[in-house]
Amino acid sequence: MIDPSFLFAQALSGLTAAMFLFLIASGLSLIFGVLRVLNFAHGSFYMIGAYLAFQVVQWAGRDARSFWIAVVLAALGIAVLGGLIERLLLRHLYQREELYQLLFTYALVLIISDVAKVVWGTGQLSVSRPPGLSGAFRIFGTIVPWYNLFILVLGPTIALAFWLVLHRTRAGRFIRAGALDREMLGALGINVSRLYTGVFVIGSFMAGLAGGLVTPVKAIVPGMDVEIIVEAFIVVVIGGLGSFWGTFLGALIYGQVLSFGILIFPRFSIFSVFALMAVMLIVRPWGLLGRPLKT
Repeated sequence: MIDPSFLFAQALSGLTAAMFLFLIASGLSLIFGVLRVLNFAHGSFYMIGAYLAFQVVQWAGRDARSFWIAVVLAALGIAVLGGLIERLLLRHLYQREELYQLLFTYALVLIISDVAKVVWGTGQLSVSRPPGLSGAFRIFGTIVPWYNLFILVLGPTIALAFWLVLHRTRAGRFIRAGALDREMLGALGINVSRLYTGVFVIGSFMAGLAGGLVTPVKAIVPGMDVEIIVEAFIVVVIGGLGSFWGTFLGALIYGQVLSFGILIFPRFSIFSVFALMAVMLIVRPWGLLGRPLKT
């Protein structure tokens, strides 16, 4: 018999991983849902956000507030970077074939990766947990770090805030309208170009936020961008690319399948996630909560 406390610990581990994935995948899905751009550089924004958070902590010191300041500044810095890239470069490719957009964002991945190596080197970097969340508590025989509990609460909170903004505000209605019919939105007098920039900034902010928050639990190394973007794409494929709640559901499924897959296939745990994605692409290629694209 497997110890119930061990299963509970695995479930919590999967939920924590799911919330980190949701933070980054939500921005990726939002950008695709409105701009119809598959941003391969989204993982690079996440990586640079982690590096920026590390750098700010080094400058500000290791007091109680430096970590939170670093996370906020990292998210804002990536939001500014995303806005500049969209306005100066990406917007010139909206009327081109999707292949040009893919090649452009992939080129950004290579450029940003090299810049990170030049600035921060190739060694592993890390950030300590903030003093207020450095301890742990015990529940059902399982030791749970306070920081993990914070992430578990933060994920659904951001999901609810996103939903309220998208469905209860004027800006949210414009975003949803832009995802459905951008031509009609422009005909009604809305500045679609500015809307696109705002959406890209929000998506980039989420990537930077996830990068800053992951620093206490994961090493900051070159290549973490490629790893996370693969996981984020799996999440949006399962949940439905462009679907907000589909992204949340996909992240939950990914986290639990990966966590319990280790118990069933210790040497091939990642196989269970890719197998699930393959089945989804065959049975329901638009995802659990996504919608088929109109041709």
